[in-house]
Amino acid sequence: MKIAIVILNWNGEVLLERYLPSVMQHSDGAEIYVADNASTDNSITFLKTNYPTVKIIQNSSNGGFAKGYNDALKHVNADIYCLLNSDVKVTKDWLTPIKNAFNTLPQASIIQPKILDDMRKDYFEYAGAAGGFIDQLGYPFCRGRIFQALEKDEGQYNDIQEIFWATGACMFIKSSVFHELNGFDEDYFAHQEEVDLCWRAKNVGHKVFYVGTSKVYHLGGSTLSNMNPKKTYLNFRNSLFSITKNLPRRKAILIILIRLLLDAIAGVRFLFQLKPGHCFAIIKAHFSFYKNFRKMYKKREKKNFIEKYYTTKSIVWSHFVHQIAKFNILVKN
Repeated sequence: MKIAIVILNWNGEVLLERYLPSVMQHSDGAEIYVADNASTDNSITFLKTNYPTVKIIQNSSNGGFAKGYNDALKHVNADIYCLLNSDVKVTKDWLTPIKNAFNTLPQASIIQPKILDDMRKDYFEYAGAAGGFIDQLGYPFCRGRIFQALEKDEGQYNDIQEIFWATGACMFIKSSVFHELNGFDEDYFAHQEEVDLCWRAKNVGHKVFYVGTSKVYHLGGSTLSNMNPKKTYLNFRNSLFSITKNLPRRKAILIILIRLLLDAIAGVRFLFQLKPGHCFAIIKAHFSFYKNFRKMYKKREKKNFIEKYYTTKSIVWSHFVHQIAKFNILVKN
């Protein structure tokens, strides 16, 4: 099994200096690549000077996460791609459980490890935590992270579990599956493109797993913080894109109408919180969705859609009304 670790970089010299050493130290047997999205800092010089064995792929432009990986992975020959953020610190033997899972779970096409917070190492990290899920309305959440509520890691998710989506912060995917799906949807630019990729994979029969016996530490927010209006814009818009593309037509239309209403409520809530930038980001996201609706609709898979895609009916209701902040309590209700 040939694994290629591919780190997407954009003006991330500081992050490479801080996090690349752990990848070099603990990734025996894997080829390590840095895919550079037309950086204007000294990233390339830093790599060539300090890590001459790292293979560098220089993309011609900064096309974001989606296009950056799509372009770079055309030049990588491996059985398994590990898509790794530049702000992730890996641990000793982190690859062994992943290899074992691919060998013992032939149905597994995509895998993510446990994602912990590099700033608070005994807590799960926002982007991925212990595996991703969505509710009936298409809102993504994780075991170990529901909205901004992060669980402490007490071994409760040291398991191997089928999940709905794996985080792009550290995602292992069979190269054949990545290319079968034509990679990420470049219209997303960044954020939730991994949810869409996993959803499309599941729609054609592939499975996604979490392996809690492998762990990494993620800084998070190094490109866009969770409270950046641009991230709000991308998350709200791209979530609507995924619903349009990946659900049966009638169900998609109904859920989109409900989501538009809930998004409006979220916008009003942002106003009351004195965060007008986030309210404007939602409005902007809706206009972009309307503009691109026909384009997204044409991308719908022609194969069967999976019926059981959600873990709970409404994560918004469960969290904000019933105050549920832990996944294990959520699934019992």
